[in-house]
Amino acid sequence: MIRRNSGADSNSLDRRRIKAQCESDLTVPKTQFVFGTRFCIRLSRGLFLRPVIYLCEAFLLPPRNDETDIMTKRLTHILISMLTFILGWYLLSRFGNIPNFILPSPLSVWTRFVKAVNDGSLPYHTGITLSEIVLGLIVGVLFATVVGYALAKSRSLERVLSPYLVASQAIPVVAIAPLLVIWLGDGILSKVVICALIVFFPVLVNTIVGVRAVPTALYDLMNSLHATRAQILWKVEVPASLPVFLGGLRIGATLSVIGAIVGELVSAEQGLGFLLQLGDFQYDTPMVFVAVFMLVTLALMLYGIVTLLEKRFLKWQN
Repeated sequence: MIRRNSGADSNSLDRRRIKAQCESDLTVPKTQFVFGTRFCIRLSRGLFLRPVIYLCEAFLLPPRNDETDIMTKRLTHILISMLTFILGWYLLSRFGNIPNFILPSPLSVWTRFVKAVNDGSLPYHTGITLSEIVLGLIVGVLFATVVGYALAKSRSLERVLSPYLVASQAIPVVAIAPLLVIWLGDGILSKVVICALIVFFPVLVNTIVGVRAVPTALYDLMNSLHATRAQILWKVEVPASLPVFLGGLRIGATLSVIGAIVGELVSAEQGLGFLLQLGDFQYDTPMVFVAVFMLVTLALMLYGIVTLLEKRFLKWQN
């Protein structure tokens, strides 16, 4: 763009207009924007025509989405690590002289996965295990939250119950799983109870820690405002203890998968644990790999759901 007859007055007027427009458009913090500029060329007056570059327009670019960039980088790293793992697995199975019934190749596992999906066995057994996990997780979290809140509010109750709670964690769930199956039957109830027992303790501890970590100043403020007990609970204690509670829920969500599988391995005729045993008895190692990968997928899915809950309910921390 070339202007031959524009003077200093018009140039200064344009600059003032551009500055006023930029200031009026800046409705958000400057750090979220990138200023863009566009320059023009004019020929100076005088005996010799010489080009002069001056600012003729300034504008604002849209803000960068840092969360999108972080998520893209994270997904890229996950994809690279998965491809590296599959490549190493393929090379080991291809050139390691390992029998297929000991270490199947990725292709054979994928073929077995497609076959199990097509005949409907994998979706059916995955649905059974997922229902046990979800029910056990809900029961364990609710029971742990109620008991944890009661213990956090009563020191005497904690002194009475804490030895039994600690002793219950000293006994492996695998050891009492057969007893639970005998007492509750080999149906879904025993698996849900085993799953809830595994989820219970980490959520319980984090609930106690989270409630006791609420600052005393917040209680004093609510008491000065004559808040009711329910208002203190929902306006102070729940938001303040939520970060610690969700941290325990992360652990409980991943452990719930272990609980369901322990119950199915003890006694079950359906579920991913049943597929694991069936593949073991028939030396169908690709089926065992398929079941294991489905369990990993379920654990990652539950962990991701808790992470999304943290981003949704803990926005105030940022």
